[in-house]
Amino acid sequence: MSGPNIQQHSQLLINLLGLQTKLHKCLDSSLSYLGISVTEFLVMLHLSNSPNKKMRRIDLAEKIGLTASGVTRLLNPMQKIGLVEKEESVRDARVSLVKLTSAGEKMFEDAERSVNVVSESFLEPLSKSQRDSLWGAIENLR
Repeated sequence: MSGPNIQQHSQLLINLLGLQTKLHKCLDSSLSYLGISVTEFLVMLHLSNSPNKKMRRIDLAEKIGLTASGVTRLLNPMQKIGLVEKEESVRDARVSLVKLTSAGEKMFEDAERSVNVVSESFLEPLSKSQRDSLWGAIENLR
């Protein structure tokens, strides 16, 4: 017996893209009440998890899947409303750092609670063993 053919693999990836779209809409809807997007949440998540709550812009761009100019366009409004701030690197003046502000930390805490509620609801149809299997499969593909 042979394994799945290429069309089945393609369909699996297409289904995953559809699921990603559905999840993105759920999260965006939940976060819109706070006035932020999923991508802005991801910025705050990565900054929150980084040392001193700051990162190089280029590293942040890579983490969230944007170009350097794309992350700059994303960060400008966040900077204007006080969620992040620009910081110069003491080691290299050419390097631009972005730092999560205290207002950004508070917004992230609120957003994280919202994301946790959506996540629990989204994954509720799966049993614990199915969630564990999904987690393992995703980790293997990363």
